[in-house]
Amino acid sequence: MFNEVAQQLLGVIGHSGTVPGAILAGDVPAALQRLKQASESDTEVIAGSDDGDDSGESAGVSLKMRALPLIALFESAQQNNSNVMWR
Repeated sequence: MFNEVAQQLLGVIGHSGTVPGAILAGDVPAALQRLKQASESDTEVIAGSDDGDDSGESAGVSLKMRALPLIALFESAQQNNSNVMWR
């Protein structure tokens, strides 16, 4: 995950976004819930790219789509009672 998107998603779950960082296993369920709620209610496009279309419009990726890998990671961490760490 790239810096800007990662920082935004960490902010959604209530983390300061410091690197390295971690969320303890006991805090994963609450962070996961916040992330799911934010991704379900937010359709904002947070990253644009050229889709190769000649229309001149750029395509983007919604917060919901960007959050899917992080949601999967947190679901796995919750099931395994594991911490989530990044650097």
